[in-house]
Formats: sequence, C-alpha cells, structure tokens
Amino acid sequence: MRAVVVKELAHHTKIPITKDAPEPQTSENQLLVDVYSTGLNFFDILQAQGKHQSRPQLPFVLGTEFAGRISRNSPIPKGCKFNRGDRVFGAGQGAFADKVAVYPEQLLPLPDILTYDEGAGLYVTWPTSYEGLVGRANMKPGEWVLVTAAAGGVGIVAVQLAKLLGGKVIAAAGSNEKMEVAKRFGGADFVVDYTKPGWQKEVSKITGGKGVDVVYDPVGLIQDTFKCIAWKGRAVVVGFAGGDIEKVPTNLILLKNISVVGLHWGAYRIHEPGQMDTVWHDILELLKSGYPMPCRH
Repeated sequence: MRAVVVKELAHHTKIPITKDAPEPQTSENQLLVDVYSTGLNFFDILQAQGKHQSRPQLPFVLGTEFAGRISRNSPIPKGCKFNRGDRVFGAGQGAFADKVAVYPEQLLPLPDILTYDEGAGLYVTWPTSYEGLVGRANMKPGEWVLVTAAAGGVGIVAVQLAKLLGGKVIAAAGSNEKMEVAKRFGGADFVVDYTKPGWQKEVSKITGGKGVDVVYDPVGLIQDTFKCIAWKGRAVVVGFAGGDIEKVPTNLILLKNISVVGLHWGAYRIHEPGQMDTVWHDILELLKSGYPMPCRH
C-alpha cells in the first residue's frame, strides 16, 4: 500500500511516499475506507514537523482529510449507517494512503453532485467557515465582511460563503498572487494586501468610512483589524497561521463596542455535537442545491 509514512519529523516535502506500507488494521467499531482523494491542510504540515498538538507516535501515516469509498473488505460495525461501496468524505489520522481506518462518526455521505477531489476539501474548511460566519458572527445580508488569509483553506471558503450569504466581501492576503486567487476563485468584491503599511485605510475607504461589520481571521491579525472595524463589529478568532498568538488590548474592544469571539470547530464534538449536525445539514443542502465549488470555476 502507498502511504506517506513519517519515520522522522520533517517538513512534509522531505517525506517520500512509501510503496509497501502495511494496510491499516481496524479496531473495534471502525471502518476501512479506500482513499481516492486527500486534502493537505496547514495542521498536516505542522504535524509532520512535530509542531501540532496532535503528535502520533513515530512512525505514523500523515494526512487527515479525504474522500473515497467504504472498502469491499471493510468490517461493518453493528448499527452503522454505511455499507461497503458507499461514497464518503471525512477525516482520520493516516489519510495520505491508499486506505485509512476511521470511526463512522468521522464520515459523512458524499453527495453524488460532488467529485472525490471536491469532497476531500470539505470536512475541515467548510464547517469552520460556516459556523464562524453564521453561528459566531451572526452575519447578515448586506454587511461588510473582511476575511484575512483569504487565499488559504478556510479563508477562501469564508469568502465564498460570505458572498453566498449576501455579504460585501473584502479579501485580505499577503501577495498579488494570493489576492488574485481570492478574487478569481472566492469571488471577493475587493482585495487588499495586508503586508502593506496602512492597509486598513484602504478597507475604510472601500466601506465609505464605516468599517467592516464582520472580521474572519485565521492568521492572527485581530488587533490590526480593529483599525477598520465598524461600531459594534464582530471579530472571529479562527487561528494563528502567522505564528504569533495575539494579546488584544481590551480598551479597543470597549471603545468601539466590538465583540471578539473564538471558534474551535473540533471542540464542538465534545461540547456541542448537535450543532455539528445542524451545520453539516445546512452545508450539504447548500451543496446539493448546485452551489459551485472552487474547482468548477
């Protein structure tokens, strides 16, 4: 079996594909899935280097997000809703391989309208961005939305969803190439380069001096966005891809009546599993309705 086996911690580009890896063994209540497509996420890169909080014992198979079919030789746990041959997408350690062992609750049915490549990019980014905009920011049609790191995984989905939900979207990225990605594939109304000094003035000008109503920040620029957030604006802390964890001055939150909320999507499985079901129902209904995926543009 082919697999990306991490024998020593290193950057993912330095880890070769092993062609004779053993097939994963399913534990009790697990399914075996034939992996057709996988998604590379930022945390996979960190995990390969030992920089993520999830640190499997060496050696381990890298990868988390995938799409495929339930294997013909997969065990089917009692009461499981899946059958051999079903198209699925989901997440589980060891997805960068021909097969992966996962629990049924880590899987969802892949709608027929979606390809395996499209399904492999759903499980992490889409619910994170949907819950961030809808559940945490309570975004409304007609509002100005600023998305930082807008060319990244959760960023470009946030741009797409904000547009779909009726927002006016400003995508912030760190280069001309990334801004083009956010505009071409995300559909952003405006783009700005957040590496340029004073970029917040450009955002304020775009909004007619009002500022943005919602900030969706996966990179760690919350404090910087306070210079262009509107009165009663809502800022969602999604992550710190830039590497630094911010210490936000609370006086600025007070002066503009700003709400700053966090989003840890993975923790919903522990604290609010019912909301995960609601979010996935909404997303799958959205996709089944024919909403265009990024690679269809």
